[in-house]
Amino acid sequence: MPETIYLADREATEALGRRLAPHLVPGDTLLLSGPVGAGKSTLARAIIASRLAAVGATDDIPSPSFTLVQTYCAGDTALWHADLYRLGRPDDVTELGLEEAFEDAVTLIEWPDRLGPLRPKRALEIALSATPHGRRAQISALGGRWAAVRHAIPRSRREDERASFLAASHIAQKPQPFAGDASTRRYFRAGGRVLMDWPDAGPGIGAFTRITNRLREIGLSAPEIYDVDPNNGFLLLEDLGDALFARWLEAQPGDEGGLYAAAVDVLARIQKSSAEDLPPYEDAILSEEVRRFALWYLPVARGHALPPAEARVLESLTLEAVAALPAAQPVPVLVDFHAENLLWMPERAGAARVGLLDYQDARAGHPAYDLVSLLEDARRDVSETTRSAALHQMSDASGTPLHDLEASVAVFGAQRNLKILGLFARLARRDGRPDYLRHMPRVWGHLMRDLAHPRLTGLRDWVSRTAPPPAQEVLARMQST
Repeated sequence: MPETIYLADREATEALGRRLAPHLVPGDTLLLSGPVGAGKSTLARAIIASRLAAVGATDDIPSPSFTLVQTYCAGDTALWHADLYRLGRPDDVTELGLEEAFEDAVTLIEWPDRLGPLRPKRALEIALSATPHGRRAQISALGGRWAAVRHAIPRSRREDERASFLAASHIAQKPQPFAGDASTRRYFRAGGRVLMDWPDAGPGIGAFTRITNRLREIGLSAPEIYDVDPNNGFLLLEDLGDALFARWLEAQPGDEGGLYAAAVDVLARIQKSSAEDLPPYEDAILSEEVRRFALWYLPVARGHALPPAEARVLESLTLEAVAALPAAQPVPVLVDFHAENLLWMPERAGAARVGLLDYQDARAGHPAYDLVSLLEDARRDVSETTRSAALHQMSDASGTPLHDLEASVAVFGAQRNLKILGLFARLARRDGRPDYLRHMPRVWGHLMRDLAHPRLTGLRDWVSRTAPPPAQEVLARMQST
């Protein structure tokens, strides 16, 4: 599993380079990936400068963007720094002599995706990406001696802060990481508890605590909060287990109807509770979310940017469709209510059988929004039988006529799926996380279904003339851009 280090600023990125530098020996390769501006050159230059300084040497360390390769001599060790961004084919790499450097030099490669079949099997891969408060470095060891090298690197300040927080909570066990999400949050298990590490939480920790308490007060299974460090972004939570809906249904697909019926029961209970003090899911937010589609998906899918006036048409058509829906009282909306954030806990009773995760962004919004999140899941297909049953169940529970509910699901489904396509494109292009691209065809299918609704004729026409679907060639460009 990759290890993640959070880097507050340029100086922290350079410090990571200085920590790595002494452990590199001839034959070692660092693959530095991430979008433009993520810090690849900063990290490489810090490594080179540290190795040169160690032997009393000084040298200019220019970017190899135009020369493609820069070489240095640090005592008896050769250092190669390559920037492959401008290369189009792996054959071009051969002409640079990198295969020989892999054998007897310390080689630092920016844009390693250009290596193709020449990518070395033994390497340390560092994927850099931007966060709202700095950078994130995900370090993966690819074979060879890299596990030992990684353990030789001193602990980061964040690791020390985690250890101090756990010690203050009387937990001595070393935290073990487990799967995270698309945010900057990381999760660890220690002492029968879950540690949420949220380095850029800000006021989000307060929001998470408030909505957790509200959910628990109405009898739902949000995790109990045992300890909080709002200044450093740590929470110690109840461990609700690993039985995510998505994982459970992979093993027992026949349970889908029952699990989704229980999830709809949870939604119905949430929507009967107060949305007081929750920030509104207002038009400005809906519009900004749809704008991500124009800013991140369309430029690559079309091969050129969308004119600003056309992007404004997209936002206007979306908001017009929302405004035309029957009026609905705002309810608590958890925002990401889907199979990767719901846990099946059959040992509990009633609605408490559904464990809840990832709701810190909760808002007061339309009752259809979370139902859309559940039924039009970006990561898994929901059967038509389950979808139909859930719509009828929610219609009965809320007293909303079925045709009105279906119209609301279509409108908010279109808005949400446009947002997700833009978000996944941004994760791939800006944050160096192309793994989300594999979900795009499913999300596009959800979008097409929503746009088929009669209330969305204008938006459907706009998408059909403006937005190419995420075909293989589009996904390939999005991964390499």
